[in-house]
Amino acid sequence: MTAAREMTLAEAAALPAVVDLMTAARALRIRRTTAYALARAGSFPCPVLRVGGVYRVPTAGLLRLLGVDHLMR
Repeated sequence: MTAAREMTLAEAAALPAVVDLMTAARALRIRRTTAYALARAGSFPCPVLRVGGVYRVPTAGLLRLLGVDHLMR
């Protein structure tokens, strides 16, 4: 298995309004297993929505946590 590539600022700026948990984990440099464990426990570092059986992360909260929320303006 290959390691996930880090997300660039340009990629973060181009994210849609809501992303999947793995995209958010990649931006935060969190491994898959850890990301799902945090989401299940309600401890993921930014807001997470559970839609059916899928976790979704609003991009605004993710970018705010990363300190690059100015990219959304």
